[in-house]
Amino acid sequence: MGKFFKSFNLAEWLIWGISVAAVIVSFFVFKNNQYHYLIGSLIGFTALIFVSKGNPLGQFLTIVFSVFYGIISYSFNYYGEMITYLGMSTPMAIAALILWLKNPYKGNRSEVKVNRLSKKEWGLFLLAAVAVTVGFYFILQALNTANLITSTLSVLTSFIAAYLNMRRSKYYAIAYALNDLVLIVLWILASIKSLTYLPMVICFVAFLALDVYGFINWSLMDKKQAQNDLTIQQDEE
Repeated sequence: MGKFFKSFNLAEWLIWGISVAAVIVSFFVFKNNQYHYLIGSLIGFTALIFVSKGNPLGQFLTIVFSVFYGIISYSFNYYGEMITYLGMSTPMAIAALILWLKNPYKGNRSEVKVNRLSKKEWGLFLLAAVAVTVGFYFILQALNTANLITSTLSVLTSFIAAYLNMRRSKYYAIAYALNDLVLIVLWILASIKSLTYLPMVICFVAFLALDVYGFINWSLMDKKQAQNDLTIQQDEE
């Protein structure tokens, strides 16, 4: 446990602490009694910290968060969010956990090796993203999903983010940041009808900050790993 807590640096403790405090305060100020909202948010914050560090534990926590978020989305008829997280994000997080565990950097199980996608993979992946989005639009329309266009945009950004995350690309964080912006709008619309959902707005504002941090940290990881690999190659020569 000591190693677990020491793995957080000062910036990570600050981001995590402020996020947790903001959600807890809003939860009790607006007299919310849906404690699964609170628990889900706390799990989500912790998951993103570990994902931002390239630690596979973050993927395990993401799986748990997806279940909580699916339940919350169902309560407001956000069927797109429910289907996306339970039917897409959760399976992809399970796949990501397996792939991350299989690709540690230099045997370090707490840091995954950063991957770079080929141009061919980028092209096929983006075509798949368009196909998934179009398909989900008609499914969500048939289900009378609340805020259809915003929900469809959430599916698109979620799919892109989950795939890039699974493939260990640093650009996963940019996709998740875009997804956070969509979700902030989505839950603001829900909060207009019921302040019960306001903690979800604060939750995704915090997620946005964590994903921005994640991109910065993964960029540093990518640079560090590339320099280490180059040094080892030069030594071998």
